Amino acid sequence: MAQLRKPLFYAALALLLALGRLLLPASAAEPVTIEYWHINSPTFGGPAVTELVTLFESRHPDIKIVEKFQPGVYTGLMQQLQVSLAARRPPAVAQIGFNLTAYAATQFPHVVLDKYRQSDPDFFKGIPDNIMALGLFGGKLHGIPFGVSTPVMYYNPELFKAAGLDPDQPPQTWDEVQRQGQIIKQKTGKLAVYLQQPNDEWIDQTLIWGNGGRPLSEDGKRVGWDSAPAVEAMQMWQDMVQKSKIAANLTWEEGIQAFLSGHVAMCLTTIGRQEHMRKNANGFDVRSAPVPRFGSKPLATATGGNVLMIFASDPAQEKAAWEWIRFLLSPDGATIWTRGTGYLPPRAALANDPRYLKPFFDQAPLMKAALDTFPYAKPWVSFPGSRGLEITKTLIKAREEVLEGKRPAEAILKEAAAQANTLLSR
Repeated sequence: MAQLRKPLFYAALALLLALGRLLLPASAAEPVTIEYWHINSPTFGGPAVTELVTLFESRHPDIKIVEKFQPGVYTGLMQQLQVSLAARRPPAVAQIGFNLTAYAATQFPHVVLDKYRQSDPDFFKGIPDNIMALGLFGGKLHGIPFGVSTPVMYYNPELFKAAGLDPDQPPQTWDEVQRQGQIIKQKTGKLAVYLQQPNDEWIDQTLIWGNGGRPLSEDGKRVGWDSAPAVEAMQMWQDMVQKSKIAANLTWEEGIQAFLSGHVAMCLTTIGRQEHMRKNANGFDVRSAPVPRFGSKPLATATGGNVLMIFASDPAQEKAAWEWIRFLLSPDGATIWTRGTGYLPPRAALANDPRYLKPFFDQAPLMKAALDTFPYAKPWVSFPGSRGLEITKTLIKAREEVLEGKRPAEAILKEAAAQANTLLSR
């Protein structure tokens, strides 16, 4: 008889355990886990991402964030995103560069965020329309602007002094960069300048805009890489590398390190690197200046940065993804992000709020160049259509060939533009 009762006993026990699990409070349930893909390496905002995840999870124990750094900057992330989407295992949230937003919006399944404008209107208060427009395409909101930056010219005042130049008067035009660069090279033996060369064309677009050109025609049917302003700007870059030999042709990380170790006097890159620059300069205090102009032409730069897009298809993951985005752009989240990188906050009012970013801006002189430049920022153009990513790669390859110096910039850019225009028409 005892043997017959054992199965009944175990069945009853299993039932009680199951009922117990159902009756547990929601907080005791397994947390929702979401992946967050970003481009923030250990030297480019990675510690800030870690701090953000830690604070968020302490406030939201029901959500776990698995943050994953994707190498290759925005183009590299996009390539991995294509693979993950094909395998139906995309991240819940990913940083998408402004230059690839239109491509992602038209080619990838994702959550259109207009519904949150109705359900969560408080979130959108304080974000200017011109900033929110960076996440719009076709009249719909596909991403929330997160990292917003301008390029700045960091420089080493000690090398300027060693060359007999006034460190309080950094170059304001590209002619001055080249003239002072020759003096720096002759007097110190160091290279004068490094222009950012990651796996994208942000600085290329900055040079084109700055010389009065357009990366893409107004009707979106032709790239502007073969225009006279673009050819002139890119030929100048090639000449600084290959003719006068005052410029470094290095990878992004190599160029940053060459500047920080005192081997390059000036470094044109994102304000998002300011924290790393400030902390890691070897033997000098880094200064910053706005991007040089082309002669008397007005200053113009491409707006760098990214939007946050949601790729989660599961409702619980989408809800968690939106909570994560809300936190990242909250006053606390934005303060950690801006302090740890140098990206400008989408909510500009935080910069003047003593509870949040005012102390940082008061004590961060490197940020002044970015704030002075920001009113002149142009779009970081996103090439439309199903071949948008391929167009970006074509232009990056052309830039690399230009800097190798085996042919004049004009011939290289005309070929690249012809290829890109063919892709645009498909």
